[in-house]
Amino acid sequence: MAAGSKLMRVLALDYGSARCGCALSDPTGTLATPIAHVERPGTRKGMARLAAVVRQREVDRIVVGLPLGLSGSDTAQTREVREFVVRLRELLGEKLPIDLYDERFTTVIAASVGGRESEDSRAAAVLLEGWLTRNRALFENGAEA
Repeated sequence: MAAGSKLMRVLALDYGSARCGCALSDPTGTLATPIAHVERPGTRKGMARLAAVVRQREVDRIVVGLPLGLSGSDTAQTREVREFVVRLRELLGEKLPIDLYDERFTTVIAASVGGRESEDSRAAAVLLEGWLTRNRALFENGAEA
């Protein structure tokens, strides 16, 4: 990496009420790897598990997939994700940045890829790859977003 580059781990979450797919970047922001999903993330136990992942994996930033409608408008699922993010911010504190990122089509792409991890976590990895590509400057210049 170039001088002045920033190392950070980014956790992507593909939220669903039954399962939350998870993917983690390497510190350079080059790779997105699916990791074990979290069951029932909206419950107290699920939120505690997500907090443990953040702590154990030394996460510096979280990206949550925002399921917009095909027209780009909010849906019932979009509102549920926004509420989940509010609860996650309350749990983790304001110092940990949480970004929302348009996740349209990530599940379709993830289903076509296949692999060992759950489809939810593969969708989180596809989401994270898109976010990493779009936010490359965060790693290259150590810039703040």
